[in-house]
Formats: sequence, structure tokens, C-alpha cells
Amino acid sequence: MNQTTPSSMDTRLENNRSTHWILGAVWCLSFAALTVLLSGCETSDFEAATLGTPYKPNNIFVATNQLPDDLKRVAVLPLACVGRQTDLLEGRDALEPVLVAELIKAKKFDVITVPPEELSRLTGRADWTGEEVLPAGFLDLIKKQYGCDAVLFCQLTEFQAYPPLAVGWQLRLVSVRGQKTLWASDEQFDAGKPAVMAGARFYQQREERQFGDESAVWLALNSPRSFGQYSIACLFDTLPAR
Repeated sequence: MNQTTPSSMDTRLENNRSTHWILGAVWCLSFAALTVLLSGCETSDFEAATLGTPYKPNNIFVATNQLPDDLKRVAVLPLACVGRQTDLLEGRDALEPVLVAELIKAKKFDVITVPPEELSRLTGRADWTGEEVLPAGFLDLIKKQYGCDAVLFCQLTEFQAYPPLAVGWQLRLVSVRGQKTLWASDEQFDAGKPAVMAGARFYQQREERQFGDESAVWLALNSPRSFGQYSIACLFDTLPAR
């Protein structure tokens, strides 16, 4: 009959502890890697499995699948809102910086903003929607002043700051050379619709890197700024490729 001495038993216990520690460390590292992988996952399968199918803008015009090589700088006109309703004016003040920030983030071209007072000096009005008859030489004036290759007309068509949140955008990218519309969108985002709700939740969680965090979900559907950010980023995703 073999007998186990205290020293040999201690050795076995120490070996077991080492094995368990190594296995635990490997498991933790694997879990961490999986977490990082999932946090960066942006596939439609992941979105659909966790939040539902996100809304895809459909009222989009794209003249070309790729931006012209000589389109390097875009002048963004002041955000217009027709009617001057109080809610639209409040929405304009809140979302104009968001629009510019998201356009810069898209990294399609250099972005330069045109102040309302400067636009008024050049053209007689502080904002333009792109739907009006423009003054003669309008685009050439903007190009001469800002050295731009295209102009982005921006209009806020809807803004509801209480749940269900709602934002409407009408945007038009016009080249100075040839004066042609390269891209345009006319979309309304209603947070009361399941697809829009799913898109807003996923976008907010992706931005916060906190999948499954209820605070990110709440923010996406209750913060006018966060919802506006989601909606304009969703539209800029449809810009032609660079």
C-alpha cells in the first residue's frame, strides 16, 4: 500500500492550483477577446438578433456610386427650417452642430461651414433650402469665397422633442462644376416605428460601446440630440463612396 507523504500531497495541491489558475486565466482572456469582438461587431445579423432590423433610408437619390475625384471640399450652408415654427427653430439650434460633426466623422471630404451672416451678405438671405430659384451665380459666389467643390443644402423639416421623438431632414449635395445634384435625401425618422427604434438603439449602443446597457437604450429614444445624431448619421451612411 502506497502512502502519500504530506510533502507530496502539498506538491499535488500546488500543481492543481497552478492548473486551475492557468485554465482560469485562459478562460478570462478568451472571454475578454470575445467581448472586444462583439463590441466592434456591426453586422446585420448581430443587429437583428439583439435589437431587431434597423431602419434603412429609402428616399435617397444618388447620381453616382463614387464621389468625383476632384470633389475635395464641401461648403455646408446654414440649417434652414421653413415656417419658423418654434419647435423647428429649437431643433435647428440643437441639431446644426450635430449635423456638421457627423459629416466630418463620415470622412468623405473636407467640410467648411458658411455662417448665416456671411451667406446673407453674399446672397441676400441667411439660409437656403435648395428648393428655391437661386440667385444668378450663387454657387460660383460660394466657391469663390470658400474654395469649395460642392455645396450642401440642409433643411430641418420636422422636429419633435418629446417621445416618440421625430426628426425630418432634407439634404442636397450639389457640385459647383456642372451644378448637378450628386446626392439628395428627404427622410423622416419616427421613434415610434419599430425599425427606427431598433436603428437608434443600436447606433447609441455602438457609440457608447455598451451593448445591452439600458441607459444607452433610454438615451437613444429620449434624447432629441442623440436621436438627431442617429438620424443624420444614418443618412450620411448613404453618401457615395470615396
